[in-house]
Amino acid sequence: MSDLKDNAARRRTFAIISHPDAGKTTLTEKLLLFGGAIQMAGTIKARKASRYATSDWMTLERERGISVTTSVMRFPYLEREVNLLDTPGHQDFSEDTYRVLTAVDSALLVIDSTKGVEEQTRKLMEVCRMRDTPIITFINKLDRAGLQPLDLLADIEANLRIHCVPLTWPVGMGSDFQGVYDLRARELRAFPAERGHGDGKEGGFPADGARAPALSLPEHHAGRLREDLELLETAGNAFSLEQYLRGIQTPVFFGSAVNNFGVKELLDTFVSLAPGPRPRTALCASAENREEFVERLVYPWEEEFSGVVFKIQANMDRAHHDRMAFLRVCSGRFHRGMKLRHPRTGKDMTVHNAAIFMAQERSGVEEAFPGDIIGIPNHGAIRIGDSFTEKTPLRFIGIPSFAPEHFRRVRLNNPLKSKQLNKGLFQLAEEGAVQLFRPLANNDYILGAIGLLQFEVIAARLSDEYGVDAAYEPVQIHCARWIFSADKTRLEDFRNYYYNDLALDAEGALAYLPPNPWKLESAVERCPGVEFRNIREIGSRA
Repeated sequence: MSDLKDNAARRRTFAIISHPDAGKTTLTEKLLLFGGAIQMAGTIKARKASRYATSDWMTLERERGISVTTSVMRFPYLEREVNLLDTPGHQDFSEDTYRVLTAVDSALLVIDSTKGVEEQTRKLMEVCRMRDTPIITFINKLDRAGLQPLDLLADIEANLRIHCVPLTWPVGMGSDFQGVYDLRARELRAFPAERGHGDGKEGGFPADGARAPALSLPEHHAGRLREDLELLETAGNAFSLEQYLRGIQTPVFFGSAVNNFGVKELLDTFVSLAPGPRPRTALCASAENREEFVERLVYPWEEEFSGVVFKIQANMDRAHHDRMAFLRVCSGRFHRGMKLRHPRTGKDMTVHNAAIFMAQERSGVEEAFPGDIIGIPNHGAIRIGDSFTEKTPLRFIGIPSFAPEHFRRVRLNNPLKSKQLNKGLFQLAEEGAVQLFRPLANNDYILGAIGLLQFEVIAARLSDEYGVDAAYEPVQIHCARWIFSADKTRLEDFRNYYYNDLALDAEGALAYLPPNPWKLESAVERCPGVEFRNIREIGSRA
């Protein structure tokens, strides 16, 4: 038990989130660099660059310079085992990010100092708030002219509804950026003129506070710094670990990821403040009645192994067209060759070749502990939301699927590729980037997505990974709503009346695809007792 607790306590599992172009993937590279996981940081800018971001491994990602899928990277740092998940920044891939946030214990929020809080940032913050996820904020791009630091803090507090506590403070910005002042160590970390590693230090303030800094700063910078620090000491929030862990307060760092500046201080503080694995809610059979399920917390230090699948990725190994299920270890210890129960199917499976990740690269894992992310080869039996245990059947809850907002009908240009199309669509739908619907009334393939760019990704991957040439036609569908009713007679009546507008998704759940908003309103009025859901918990047909 002590060994299990110690290993769990060493884990730090977190996601990096941001609005597109805030510098999230660049920061990921620099965290890996300072963590010793890579020797040279890549680039995400030039299409023809010789190096790419470690986390961007798809062909489309490298061509477009964007992240479109979550990457998992694990590395040791300061006696901790860090599991870092780099999420897609583009809003069209937000559903993947939302699911990842259910699998981590904390988050690192990146904000562009030239723009402040943006729309995608607000949406991501709402998901974090649903789970009270602790958040550390990194305000990036201080080497560019941007908003004033106090204005940035006010923007965050007003729009994200979280209290800011700066732990570093910038001196100047843009071409006049001098560095950041470490408010806890009371020393300046100077931004080098050659724009290099940013690890230079200069003398700090005397112990009595922010009077007369002993720094080699131009007087106007030193004076402004004194004023800012006096204001922070009198009007700022004091850091509270308890409020940070409850998601009420966010420690704030300033820096420039592209110049490696402020990154090491961020990483050092993160591994010391961020929580280890936290308890997770699951449904398990009642002790009195095995047919009834009750909620309970599963604690990381419980001896019995349990884990939940939050992501499936196809074709990480292009040569074998593999599918990998990403499993978050929730409790107990995993070891190679372990026999696991798959409660949804009631079957057991022995796992000999689980993997840990460095983006696309993987290596075999002998053992894993709560907080770790491991990959299990999937031959089609594993779905997002599935739980695995040693003995006790349980199902972790809280992994959502959101109703798509855009739809396309897939038309195959080469009829001889129908088998590849079917395989490709179902495998890519397993990942959750798009949703696949099969109408009851015909044999069409209907794709649904949160954002239009997802269709471009699917088209590129079907062509690149499965050799499928297809057309993607707009279709007259207003929205998708999953249908549920406890009354089987009402459900059957609904099914018969709206048969031509019904479809099954890839998991076999019934969905209503009305052609316009008025037909949806009419159906809701006509069918009391039938629920029209725009969010469905993955793994459940209800």
